[in-house]
Amino acid sequence: MIDVQNSPRRWWMLLVLAVSLLVVGLDMTVLNLAMPVLAEELHATTSQLQWFANAYNLVLAAALLPAGMLGDRFGSKKVLLTALVLFGGASMACAYANDASTLIAARAVLGLGAALLMPVSLSLLPVLFKEEERPKALRIWATASALGLPLGPILGGWLLDHYVWGSIFLINVPIVLFGLIAVALLLPKIQGSVKKGTDIPGILLSSAGLAVLTFGVTRSGEEGLGDALTLTYIAAGIVLLVLFVWRQRRAAAPLISLSLFREPRFTWGALLATVVSFALFGVLFGLPLLFQSVGGLNPQITGLRLLPLIGGLVVGAQLSGKLINRLNDKAIVAAGFVLMAAGLGLGGLTGLDTGYGYTAVWITLVGMGVGFALPTAMDAALGALPPEQNGIGSALTMALRQVGGTIGVALLGAVMNAVYRNRLDMEGLADNAAEEVQSSVSSGIATAKQLDSAALLESVRSSFSNGFDAMLWTCSGVALLGFVLAVVFLPNKKQAGESSAGTAAAPL
Repeated sequence: MIDVQNSPRRWWMLLVLAVSLLVVGLDMTVLNLAMPVLAEELHATTSQLQWFANAYNLVLAAALLPAGMLGDRFGSKKVLLTALVLFGGASMACAYANDASTLIAARAVLGLGAALLMPVSLSLLPVLFKEEERPKALRIWATASALGLPLGPILGGWLLDHYVWGSIFLINVPIVLFGLIAVALLLPKIQGSVKKGTDIPGILLSSAGLAVLTFGVTRSGEEGLGDALTLTYIAAGIVLLVLFVWRQRRAAAPLISLSLFREPRFTWGALLATVVSFALFGVLFGLPLLFQSVGGLNPQITGLRLLPLIGGLVVGAQLSGKLINRLNDKAIVAAGFVLMAAGLGLGGLTGLDTGYGYTAVWITLVGMGVGFALPTAMDAALGALPPEQNGIGSALTMALRQVGGTIGVALLGAVMNAVYRNRLDMEGLADNAAEEVQSSVSSGIATAKQLDSAALLESVRSSFSNGFDAMLWTCSGVALLGFVLAVVFLPNKKQAGESSAGTAAAPL
């Protein structure tokens, strides 16, 4: 077998994984821009429009843990090739769907491909790279994973302006073909572990629990946390996950080994990466609404205005790579949360008359903070995994991040909406108009324009600005909590008894 850790091909493989992850992240956000077009072209109902996104997110959440198990059991190369085939085929099916039901089914398969791809690609890093190179590789991997989210609105806006809506999915196909060829030729066969039995009840409980919890949290963003059915879904998801943990303590061949959580670097590295996702997803949820609904910008310009976030993320990842040989990883993660908290706090001072230059500064700081904290926290978690549990441990980390991001969008959206509704001045409005105004800032602005009411328009815009500020202050508080958790609980490598060789990370 080729010694891949001493072969130049390891960097080419990392490039393939990074490009593939860009596409996965892009597919999480690109669809939002196409919703109006899809509603018209496919005659989709409001419920079907919601399921275009939910089908992807729910299958992704449900399949992450079993996907990690498959990578450990059957070998990373086989599972990675399968993931790319599924992702490419589903992208083609999405692009040429001629009705809403077909698109929903294709998006579900796309989510399955993404679920297989993400944890298996992460679990390959300890196989491809020595400990001293792994932090650099992890920074490239995590940067690519995060870059796809803000790139979705940028690339999607351009494609929708120049081509048919199916182009937002067809762009995946050449990348997938490139990935298939590269994985087949460059990645050596990695033998799976020999393990007796499959924890079918564990797979069912984890998949159902993550899917139901994600659906409940997503629904809370639309119906509010006071909705009885929403609370039922959330409670059911939590109960299923508690049963899953109970099952893992008693199963002869558990899906995950709970002993992983006895390693503090894994536990706190994974949780801190989840905190980053919680705050980042909130920003990515609120900013497009601010730019488009309040600012009146088109999707492409909105996407371009997110570029400072990407620039800050790349700079933060590079700079933290240079500093980590002088500072320990606890300090790097803590510094990342300080930068995030500062940027988000500055964002909380945003007003209707705030210029874009100010906005560019604070979102750059947020990006830099993510570039510091996310790769370093994930490296801490990944480095604590035993080789035979790389796949399932990586999947567990990704599942926590996915659910954390979903909860972040729902809870932070609830904060923003509560302030927005409380600040509205709807005196004299008819009940149906008031209901429209309260439902969302987009509906509020549309109603104000329809009624030709300058006062209502100003109330809607200022109320949303206040809600957005409240959400950013909440995000800033979450980032400060991450700082405290990193300082108090994240052990340094030397404290954890690990080699300090991994701290000599080269920049990106």
